[in-house]
Amino acid sequence: MDRHNWDQQNYGTGFHDGAYQRKTSKRAVTDYGSSMVHWMRNRQPRYKGAPKVELERPSPSYIAQMMPPTAKPHHPADAIPAKHLHSSLNKARHAVNVVRWTPEGRRLLTGSYSGEFTLWNGTAFNFETIMQAHDVAIRSATYSHNEDWLLSACNDGVIKYWQPNFNNVKAIQAHTDPIRGISFSPNDAKFVTASDDATLKIFDFSGGVEESTLTGHQWDAKTVDWHPTKGLLVSGSKDHQVKLWDPRTGRCLTTLHGHKNTLTKTLFEPSRGQLLATCGRDQVARVFDLRMMRDICLLRGHEKEVSTLTWHPFHTCLLSTGGNDGSIFHYLLNEPNTPANTTTSIPPYDSADPKNAPAQTIYPAHRLQHAHDMPVWSLDWHPLGHILASGSNDRVTRFWTRARPGETDCFNDRWHIGGEAAEMLGTWDRRNGKRSMREEEEMEIEDEADGLVDQTMPSRNQATLPGLPGLTLPSANASIDNNSSAPIRNGLPAPNNNLPPPPMIPPPGGIPGMDPAKFAELLASGKFPPPPPPGIHAQGFPPPPPLPPNFDFSKFPPGLFPPPIPIPPPPSQEPSPGGLPGLNDNPGGGGGSVRRRGPLPSQQESLKMEQQKGKYRPVR
Repeated sequence: MDRHNWDQQNYGTGFHDGAYQRKTSKRAVTDYGSSMVHWMRNRQPRYKGAPKVELERPSPSYIAQMMPPTAKPHHPADAIPAKHLHSSLNKARHAVNVVRWTPEGRRLLTGSYSGEFTLWNGTAFNFETIMQAHDVAIRSATYSHNEDWLLSACNDGVIKYWQPNFNNVKAIQAHTDPIRGISFSPNDAKFVTASDDATLKIFDFSGGVEESTLTGHQWDAKTVDWHPTKGLLVSGSKDHQVKLWDPRTGRCLTTLHGHKNTLTKTLFEPSRGQLLATCGRDQVARVFDLRMMRDICLLRGHEKEVSTLTWHPFHTCLLSTGGNDGSIFHYLLNEPNTPANTTTSIPPYDSADPKNAPAQTIYPAHRLQHAHDMPVWSLDWHPLGHILASGSNDRVTRFWTRARPGETDCFNDRWHIGGEAAEMLGTWDRRNGKRSMREEEEMEIEDEADGLVDQTMPSRNQATLPGLPGLTLPSANASIDNNSSAPIRNGLPAPNNNLPPPPMIPPPGGIPGMDPAKFAELLASGKFPPPPPPGIHAQGFPPPPPLPPNFDFSKFPPGLFPPPIPIPPPPSQEPSPGGLPGLNDNPGGGGGSVRRRGPLPSQQESLKMEQQKGKYRPVR
């Protein structure tokens, strides 16, 4: 799952083909395909009584035996992301408010304070594409359970609908204040929003119509989540209260007390849905059991406000939190990890009176004290559970994964013990670190320059070739130098003068250099003059005009004119099903100043062309 390979290209320096090549640093790549194949091959015994697969040991020789987190459901400690993989940042830096993995896990979507969506590769972590999604800061984004839609919300209270290829199909004004949270219902038929106007609103997804408004909070509603299987909502507010709601009636079922400051995140456990995690600015995160309607775990360790948290997709007892000081802590709910000289508490389940027993205090199983330089606003796990992405106010998106067997240097790097301590231990060099960071920034700028290809359309007063946007017809006064090698005029390459030109229609007024009386005699006799000698186009004469659209070829001898060249149809503006994000150019989508590559061919039009050829039956 976490085999870290390296990009083996452009390592050398010096001159090559007359140009100086700058040495580029290695790019970390996480290839999880071999680990998945290894697990699928060995997860079932080949015959009855076969021995089980040997577990990993802390030795580099067991790197090839690494299993994905889903292969070891009883070993959540092996999935703790303790190793730093990569730091990704845009050329124009802005605070990263939202990080979300795409449903297939191939890319990471980030929403910034400037209202931009940025896509990062999920394997090499390099830049892929960027687009202006909102006019103001993006505050929340979520994917539907069927993986067909993305909802994003901003500071203006606007919610936008996005397809997987990032075609914006709809926008609604849900609130007048910033929207802090958004969540889908289990069947994706509805979604709920939480806003700074102290209300929750439930919308019908297909129509985008507001169905009900939930009121009860006395201050700004900062977070909301819909239960993964039940008709149950949870919200957290600035009034220090956690409320559970019935979305059918809009009634508040109960209020959970315990936090002494503003709530920043409330999230149901995604696998079973029996636990509820909350965090706030009181430097504490709590875990509630919905069957008991009380808190069972008290997560301590943060020295400042807890800004966000997330559950592991497979391990129900692994919880990760991000703090305002840039730290990321990982908790194991079945391991208290009590520090020395501290009394270990017991869980309420093991006490004689579970209803009135105090909550168990749990300390971090792993600490990334210097993960970011500023508050961590968002955390999200890869769908396979092997990479954790974090977005922070320091304008950097970072990727974290578990350490490989036998790897211990990652626990003494600058992310764990700080830059000065790591420099003293020799695990980090400040000078080389700055150079590596500068090289990474240059690589990201190069990737962004390669990925951003603006599709500029020609001006309206310029004649263009039909079906080929951006290419213009050659002008009549464009002169071509016979000695130049393949010159470019008006966007088209010059013709090869060594080839004989095709037959032409005489221009109005005759051919330059010919007697007008002889030319009139040829016209009266019905015979056209012979084609000009090679090179006449290069002597300053204008090229012949094109044939008219309704030109009748049957009135002339066969072979006199070449067959007409078919003009390809214009590219389809419909988004291709399953298209790659950032590669479909749909100007009608309303995404707003989208900078991306050219359009992909439409599968629907390709099928129609094949049906016209008789290869497929018509659509029923």
